[in-house]
Amino acid sequence: MNNHRLPALNGQAGTCGEDFGEPRGHSVALGEECIKRNEPHSRLWNPVNTTNIRASLGPAAIRSLLLAFVCLVSGCLSRSPLHTRTFAFDPPTDSVPKGAARSERSVSIRSLRVAAPFDDRSLVYRLEDFSYQADPYAEFLVSPADSLRQPIRSWMRQSHLFRTVVEPGSALRPNTMAEITVVELYGDFRQPRDPAAVLTLRFVLLEAPEGIPGKLAFEGQYSRRVRLKAPNADGLMAGWNEALNGILDQVGLELGRLDSATVLNP
Repeated sequence: MNNHRLPALNGQAGTCGEDFGEPRGHSVALGEECIKRNEPHSRLWNPVNTTNIRASLGPAAIRSLLLAFVCLVSGCLSRSPLHTRTFAFDPPTDSVPKGAARSERSVSIRSLRVAAPFDDRSLVYRLEDFSYQADPYAEFLVSPADSLRQPIRSWMRQSHLFRTVVEPGSALRPNTMAEITVVELYGDFRQPRDPAAVLTLRFVLLEAPEGIPGKLAFEGQYSRRVRLKAPNADGLMAGWNEALNGILDQVGLELGRLDSATVLNP
């Protein structure tokens, strides 16, 4: 990933006592720029016996002490440290298509993987067409794959599309296996006035007689782009939750049509 600055999503900063909206600003800023912004305070420094000090300390050490004193007076050390915030997907709303007949599928999630570079716990922002940046101060509580697995299982249980959902370690044998791939999972900030949450999922259902995956039963790729109500990490997570609900709605509708066609044309 390129080392571009992140958009000011967390509203935190800390350089020389000013709030510049940089989410990863250092809590202590040393250098000529810090001195220039705090010249009135620097007049408080009135060293005594500078000849003895220079004799006992090198020029670099003297400059460091001076700059540290200036920043202390000006408030550079008054900022609290930045804290990492954690997020998770919510359980989906009722996404059962009306009139869907309960099928005889017993399903298990055979695999759920997240494509790189979105497989890290840190939230990912797209800043330019080929530039992505991970936020070290906003991340999923667990891996994004684990964060998505439970809401999708919950949707499967709520729907009329599956007879049972087989949990890991169960003695039950599924007759259908799902393979799910998260193709895209990022906040799109290429247009600062139009930030959006982007989520793309690929669903594959395999027939699994006797618990052994075999013939392809269903496949589809679904993408949602949800405009953010707030250009921050909370707004991004809300957008992803809305996108997930929209995708599951679409999957449910298509599976419902597939089941209806099977009933009419066995």
